[in-house]
Order: sequence, then C-alpha cells, then structure tokens
Amino acid sequence: MSLALCRPVDQVRGGPGIAALEPKFDGWRCQVRAGAGRLWSRHGTDLSAAFADIAQASRALPDCVLDGELVAVLDSGELAFGKLQSRSGRGPRSHEGFTVHLAAFDVLAVGDTDWRPKPYAERRGRLLDLLEGGPPAIRPVSVTGSVATALGWVGALGGVEGVVMKPNRPYVAGRGSGWLKWRQMHTSEAAVLGVSGRTPATQCLILGLPHRGGRIRAVGVSLPLGQAVRHELLPLLRPAGDTEAELPGTVGGLPGADPVYYRPVIPDVVVEIEADQTGPFRHRPRVLRVRGDLTADNLPCAP
Repeated sequence: MSLALCRPVDQVRGGPGIAALEPKFDGWRCQVRAGAGRLWSRHGTDLSAAFADIAQASRALPDCVLDGELVAVLDSGELAFGKLQSRSGRGPRSHEGFTVHLAAFDVLAVGDTDWRPKPYAERRGRLLDLLEGGPPAIRPVSVTGSVATALGWVGALGGVEGVVMKPNRPYVAGRGSGWLKWRQMHTSEAAVLGVSGRTPATQCLILGLPHRGGRIRAVGVSLPLGQAVRHELLPLLRPAGDTEAELPGTVGGLPGADPVYYRPVIPDVVVEIEADQTGPFRHRPRVLRVRGDLTADNLPCAP
C-alpha cells in the first residue's frame, strides 16, 4: 500500500481542522503486515530480515497493516537514528547497545477490511484497540490537542524532531490526507564534495564532514540551490577530475533510495546550511550561504 505523506509547514498549529498533534520521531518510516510478520520501507524495500525482532513481535498482533516509524533506542533511553543503518543487510545482533521499537501511528487494514476510507479518529481508536496488551516493542504514538504540549515533546523527548498535524480525514496516499509536518531546524556548516543536477534549477550539492582520521565523507545531498547562492558558489568550486561519481542512496540512512550521480570538486569550500539535524542528513538541508571564513579543517567530525 502506498503511504500518506506530509506537507511541510513553518509552524505548529492546532484548533479547528486539526484532530490531533503527534510527535515526529527521527526514524525509518515503514509499513508492517502484522500477523504475517512482514515489514517494508516507504520505498518498498523489504525490511523483514533487517528488523526480524519487530517482524517477530508483530506476529503476536491480529492480522492488520500498520503505518509507523522504526526507532532505535539506546540503553540511555535516547533515540539514535544512525543505529538503524547498522541493521541493513545484517539483522539483529547480540550486544548491539540499542533496541528497535515501532512507533505506530495508523492502521490501514484489519483482516480483509480496508480502514483507509475511515476518518482519522476512527482509525486511531482501532489502532489503540489492536495494540492494547500487545508486544512492548510496538506501541502507539502519543497524541495531543495542545500546541504547547506538542512543542514540549520536541525539547524533552530525545529523537523527536518535529510535530505532525492531522485532520479528521481518510487515509490517502501521497499528500491527500492533509497531514502537515513541522520540523525544528538548526544551522551548521559542511564542505562541498560535488554538484549534482543537469540543469540550474535542479543543481544541488553533495555535502561532507570530516570523519575519523580526517577524511571527509559524504553525509547528505542538499536541496536545489537558490539562484543567489548558486551564482556566489559555483565560481568558487574546482573540479576534482572529469569522471562522474556515484553516491549510494543510503548516504542519508534511508533504505531503497536511488543512487545520486554527481561531479566531484575539491572540498575546500564550506557552506552554511539549515537542517533538522547535524548529519548525516536524512532530510535534504537548505544551503544558505558560502562561509568564506571557514575551511574543512574547521568543521566538526560527523557523528
């Protein structure tokens, strides 16, 4: 089943038209066929083996299809997005130092009944019924009608990167559900490793940060450059050979994403970016300006 998506907004709002506010966790979006014990990513990648613990836990639930977010929880209780990537191609291992949970926020089907045409409030009630007394690794997300409470989640709960606002509408693939998403943003810096995009309107940057040993590695791909930034930046970049390079789609930590092809440059230009985390950047950062006062040596190491 195709998943519902959110439209980004600049602020959290409640009141008329908004049935509930939910925390937006920093994890991997997935669809779970409970009872059968199968998991898929948003891009359709089969995650059943990589997250065999969640697949096994879901077998204790009735036959249903859930929409939710996989999150890695450290022993300290904090969430660690980067730990999810360590499961790719390997599956659960002993002494990982973290556990994986599913934060479920919707039910798409129960048995042979399609629940997507039903309004959000009915689906939420059915989700709570399905998960009551269920496995501890699969729990429903919290909801509130208070903007202040929702914003408090972002500051108080490790791994909550924003707030999702949902109207009392049916579940529709794409942006037809009317879901809105606000993320807390931060500014930081990154080195430019390359340029991707065939036309000026699609040109974006491959961003890098120092890694252990001082080597700069790719940590994300920016949004397309604004015209002013593009005119300021591109004359400063020096090609690093004539061969196009390929960046795995998983550089931002998401399974199933397509590879990115780009033209490498010498990483001696630093840009200021706006992002919802400090890297690796799962969501594309926005390039704000060139930082001519900084070099890659001034950048912190990637987490």
